[in-house]
Amino acid sequence: MVYIKTLLPELRGVVKDLAEDLLVRSMTDAESDAGLREAHRKIKESGRTAQSFEEWRDDYLDQVAVAWVLACVFVRFMEDNDLINERWIAGEGEHGKMAEGEHELFFRSHPHDTDREYLHHVFVEVRKIPAAAELFAEGKTPLWALAPSGDAAKRLLEFFQEVDAEVGGLKRSFATEKWDTQPIVDVYEKLSPQARFLGDLYQDLSEHARKKFALLQTPVFVEEFILDRTLTFALDEFGLDGLRMIDPACGSGHFLLGAFDRLFHEWMKPEHGVNNKVVAAQNALDGVWGVDINPFAVAITRFRLLVAVVNACGIKKLNQQNYSWKLHLATGDSLLWGSKPSFNGERVPIKRQGNFFEEVDRIYAIEELAALDEVLGQGYHVVVGNPPYITVKDKAQSEKYRELYSACHRQYSLGVPFTQRFWELAIRKGERINQDSETVSSGPGYVGMITANSFMKREFGKKLIEEFFPRVDLTHVLDTSGAHIPGHGTPTVILYGRSRKPVSDTVRAVLGIKGEPTTPDDPSQGLVWHSILSQIDRAGAEDEFTSTTEVPRKTFASHPWSIGGGGAADLKEILELSGSILADAVDLIGLMFMTRADDIYFADRASLIRAGVNVTNIASDVEGDAIRDWTISTIESVLYPYDDQLRPVREQSDSGVIKFLWPCRVTLWTRREPNGDHRQIGLTWYEWSRFQKERLRTPRTIAFSKIATHNHFVLDRERQLFNCSAPIIKLPADATEDDHLALLGLLNSSTACFWMKQVMSGKHKGDGGEAHADPAYQRFEFTGTQLLNFPIPEQRPLDLSRLFDGLGQKYNVSLPNAIVQRGIPTQAGLEEGRATAACVRGRMIALQEELDWECYRLYDLLSDDLRYIGNDLPEIRLGERAFEIIMARRMAEGKLQTTWFVRHGSTPITEIPAHWPTAYRTLVERRIRVIDTIKEIELIERPEYKRRWNTEPWEEQERRALKGWLLDRLESPRYWPNVELQSTAQLADRASGDPEFLPVAALYRGRPDFDVTALVAELVEAEAVSFLPVLRYKPSGLRKREVWERTWALQRKQDAGGDVGDIPVPPKYTTPDFLKNDYWRLRGKLDVPKERWISYPHLQTESDPSLVVGWAGWDHLQQATSLVAYYDARKREGWDNMRLSPLLAGLDQLLPWIHQWHPEIDPEFGDTAGQSYQTLLENDSHELGLTLDDIRNWQPPEKARKAHSPRKKKSLAEDAE
Repeated sequence: MVYIKTLLPELRGVVKDLAEDLLVRSMTDAESDAGLREAHRKIKESGRTAQSFEEWRDDYLDQVAVAWVLACVFVRFMEDNDLINERWIAGEGEHGKMAEGEHELFFRSHPHDTDREYLHHVFVEVRKIPAAAELFAEGKTPLWALAPSGDAAKRLLEFFQEVDAEVGGLKRSFATEKWDTQPIVDVYEKLSPQARFLGDLYQDLSEHARKKFALLQTPVFVEEFILDRTLTFALDEFGLDGLRMIDPACGSGHFLLGAFDRLFHEWMKPEHGVNNKVVAAQNALDGVWGVDINPFAVAITRFRLLVAVVNACGIKKLNQQNYSWKLHLATGDSLLWGSKPSFNGERVPIKRQGNFFEEVDRIYAIEELAALDEVLGQGYHVVVGNPPYITVKDKAQSEKYRELYSACHRQYSLGVPFTQRFWELAIRKGERINQDSETVSSGPGYVGMITANSFMKREFGKKLIEEFFPRVDLTHVLDTSGAHIPGHGTPTVILYGRSRKPVSDTVRAVLGIKGEPTTPDDPSQGLVWHSILSQIDRAGAEDEFTSTTEVPRKTFASHPWSIGGGGAADLKEILELSGSILADAVDLIGLMFMTRADDIYFADRASLIRAGVNVTNIASDVEGDAIRDWTISTIESVLYPYDDQLRPVREQSDSGVIKFLWPCRVTLWTRREPNGDHRQIGLTWYEWSRFQKERLRTPRTIAFSKIATHNHFVLDRERQLFNCSAPIIKLPADATEDDHLALLGLLNSSTACFWMKQVMSGKHKGDGGEAHADPAYQRFEFTGTQLLNFPIPEQRPLDLSRLFDGLGQKYNVSLPNAIVQRGIPTQAGLEEGRATAACVRGRMIALQEELDWECYRLYDLLSDDLRYIGNDLPEIRLGERAFEIIMARRMAEGKLQTTWFVRHGSTPITEIPAHWPTAYRTLVERRIRVIDTIKEIELIERPEYKRRWNTEPWEEQERRALKGWLLDRLESPRYWPNVELQSTAQLADRASGDPEFLPVAALYRGRPDFDVTALVAELVEAEAVSFLPVLRYKPSGLRKREVWERTWALQRKQDAGGDVGDIPVPPKYTTPDFLKNDYWRLRGKLDVPKERWISYPHLQTESDPSLVVGWAGWDHLQQATSLVAYYDARKREGWDNMRLSPLLAGLDQLLPWIHQWHPEIDPEFGDTAGQSYQTLLENDSHELGLTLDDIRNWQPPEKARKAHSPRKKKSLAEDAE
């Protein structure tokens, strides 16, 4: 039995080990390195990739590693299920002895070989079995491109041979019970617990590939539903003979397996006269075609189909009768190969340009060119699938798709070109069945797909909806975003259609009303999924979860789509009957600026100052996440590369801006705007990609959070900069303060939230677990383009908006972060702030209720005025609003399950609070009755449209503020009077004598008797980054660092006037590249220094074992000065060459920067500082008996390296102990 939960993480480790080994071999073997570089050159020159060689090589070697692991899995599966007579890898009992014998026999004949050659021998032998030949064939797998070392191959073999000491048998079994004796009707069901594990391997075997290809399995119940309404219909219309289906993004083959089962079952029916199962299986396979860009996805599909065929035919041995079947699978990009339909019924090849299709050497080739042209060069009666939803990261690849697919718009997701491609691959009426036949199709093909619904509302879907869909027969749109589909965190939609022009004026739509109340044990029996299945063929049907209707086709030809059911679409139309729209009232909605390199430009103010950036080039910036509940919670900093005339600063070497950005110059040059990169559109390499300077001319700005669960708008009067996560609204220049406030009230209302969620795109369904079922936690992307159509009533809630404006400011100044900025924080000051914040927040919640109910009247949803007119409006706590009382009552009746109250720290109450004024209690009772009786109000008075008031717990805010104050104090000149390295123990000594530090530290620790030394060490170490690359990065990170250093060397040569050609863009770092998570947090994917201190591990003295650190605000020359002083002191103490080596290595790392940024002659020495230190490095290295290579290749002691590695997570058992 295959235990996938334990097998998967084990195999991931094996893949990682192999990939690292293959990388070492590729770098040390000249022939392999040359072959890989040549392959990359051809691919890059053809415009197929913009990746650097190192990035491409990592991707490719990951595929090779997976191929080796899968090859062993395939062999073990065949061995364990007795599909072959031989045993090469492992077996139980006598079979195990057979495998040992084969291994021993091989080495008798090849005594100088390794297990690498043995596994090659095994794969060659298995390849001789006709049915298994393509699993191991060159050109169909990267298995033969590069082999691991003998040691790595030995570890791989031993993994599959490992014995469980407790039971005495093999630790891992791939055997299945009675797998070849089931009747054909159970083939696919029975496949699930056996070969289905291969689908899990497809999705999770390689973390690298999972992210790159967005690997995701399609659940069987979804696949069956789509095939029911495509393949089944096609069989009825076209018949069985000659019928073809394709999945152009087949993944691990779920749709192909399901189709094979159905077709095989059909072929075995008596009326078709096929009595031979082997023949019926081939007939069924001739109807099943598939392509995927991921080589190991196709390998897994190939093997799963083989298992399904063998299972269906009842075959016991693959090599007894030389069984062989032709499988119609190909590895490659469905978007780039094959043909497209033309107007005359013939197919025309996809346009090929230049050497775009130039073949790399076969051994490195992954795409099967001939097979791709065959598979993708014809039309299909059925096209189904679950295409990837990700955006294309490779710029060259993205541009190719944009050239070939007219629906690609802006920063499109892959769902867009694949949707177009699905319809292109569907056969058209009158089209020839194939190129060698005069027979034509009697009707158009069927299309069925599940895809991300982001195109419906996000701007990139505009061309797909308004230009492509009107040309084809889109027959069904099913909102599946509320259904629980395992693994699909992205909201989805199912589309059905035919490859013809539209034939009716309507489209059948199943509209979503609400999601699953809880996560179903069996997703195929989920309430929402069952609702979709039961109502798809019943126009006018409606239940709690979905409604089915015939929607005018013109509605689906206009972007965006709004597919809310249960009256939501009707309510949206009612709101839009208001007299005007936002576009009539504003000057513009858009972005203020965009850097397209936020990881570089955005940093806290102190980090930029430490890096030498002048304060005039540091601007305040507001991010979207900071705009919440009428306020701006935090103001960040951004590098501002402009002068006081809003012009880019001059490019000169002593500029702090230039010095800070220079390491990322190549990356910054390649930032792209719609008309090209910075060079092509005439921008400097260091300025922002977009800066709408004219939007700063008037002081007032309304800004909003682009990504949020609810609508958050704020008024700014200070000409703040808002980044691209916070779009802005500018009113006409003559607009008054009241004009801004009145509009602000409308935009922050629950009515606005409802409308916005109908027309704008939801992001991930929630935050995991059961949250996907609760739309209150779904984040949306609120865009300015759609907001322009927001309906505006004649009257606006000005008076209420004024009250919010003042309360928001009062709330902000009472928070811990504001308190610590005003002076030394005290317990009394923090407690006073907490009380004030709670009072103000209660008042704001109450006023928000008044605003929401006033807006219902303004939009003519109510005729009665349900505002409170008294002067004693009470403060309201979360859980006490009218809609929450209704929810609590429904919970008490067992009619509602929700996490709303738990997540917001509130208590559900079923009765109106008795302490409220009588008039207010009466009003709330009226509001509750209105919610219960008026459908339009009930639709809005739901958690997904009502403000959450979700704030960070006070304790966490307080702790973070106190920690920030302590860190700033430890960084102050009081603690760093000289440019000298110190230990954390020395810093603690200074802190012990600091009368202001100690009481704040006591507040932070929550006790007066805290350990100062331990606290300082904890604070400093978490904000420090090691001085040497080998102490910062794992091997993968070190490889990327080498690429960056080559990039800097080329930039320096370029600055000196040298011709270096195009400098490749260096790769970005990822979390696993760093030795510590803190390093990743402080540096990020472009390794931009934002730490407070530099740490110097392994340089502690015997008398002081605490960590040695230096201030990160020193420039390179100051760092070198402090390092050399420390080196001289340790040298005088008699440290040996191994202990002194890392100090010299640190100096060596600094020298290129000192040469670059400090070229001036020191009059005292008559030389540059760089030359002086270069001489010291060379002389002292020689004196210590070391070469510069010895210094540069220094490694930390093994024990220390292990201690530096991330801690292994405890098992549950260990944790319980």
